[in-house]
Amino acid sequence: MNKKLFATITCVLFFTMMKAQDADSIRRKHIEDSTNALKAKPTELWSPEPPIVTPGNTPQDAPSDAIILFDGKNLDAWRSVKDTTQPADWTVADGVFTVNKKGGNIETKQRFMDYQLHLEWREPENANFKGQEKGNSGVFLASTGRGDSGYEVQILNCYNNKTYVNGQTGSVYKQVIPLANACKKPGEWQTYDIIWTAPRFDAVRNLASPARVTVIHNGVLLLNDFELKGQTRYIGNAYYTPHGASPIKLQAHGDKSDPLSFRNIWVRPLDLNQH
Repeated sequence: MNKKLFATITCVLFFTMMKAQDADSIRRKHIEDSTNALKAKPTELWSPEPPIVTPGNTPQDAPSDAIILFDGKNLDAWRSVKDTTQPADWTVADGVFTVNKKGGNIETKQRFMDYQLHLEWREPENANFKGQEKGNSGVFLASTGRGDSGYEVQILNCYNNKTYVNGQTGSVYKQVIPLANACKKPGEWQTYDIIWTAPRFDAVRNLASPARVTVIHNGVLLLNDFELKGQTRYIGNAYYTPHGASPIKLQAHGDKSDPLSFRNIWVRPLDLNQH
């Protein structure tokens, strides 16, 4: 047998063996993948399927399952806290609404438990005040009665304005210091995106699980699943009083600065125990 023929036969045999080995490897890999797929099936859940939610064009726009609390037209979703049979007596103009301090606090007609809330506000440009007198308001994540009862996330002009740190923008008032000061200049629109988990009470009205809140201000995380000590109190320590689903409330603070304005408010009720 000449050398060329021997080399040719050797190459053919080599490549034939390699193809056989490749085919065998492919078969083994297929068997292994099939076995792993069978082993993985017991941990795969196919139902219930999450509902399809169409997001807004931007993170500020309401998704398809949101309840619109203010769309720039009217305050039909709100009522007076002083007299819940009366409409909210704040001023609506040019797509925004402005606090009427004489009119007092307003709250939603609808009650909520757990939810995702988006709201936008603008601090007045009147800069002649300081501390808590400078653009003060608040969003009460559960309004539990008249006045300022409930759980308040503070709204305040904290742009170059010092105050006690558990009372600055993004704090749960008098309970926790926010992780950052992300305030914009007065006159610029600011955003809150808040995740609220309402407290639960058992059959004999004892606290079963405390309220929790996550607050993102202008895209910056200020509170990360903070566990509340109870309802907001100006004097004394916070404590819980049993309640169920509650309205969302906006504060007409009695400070001396010009009033704040709000726009684009929507809420997504959540079932945090759905899965």
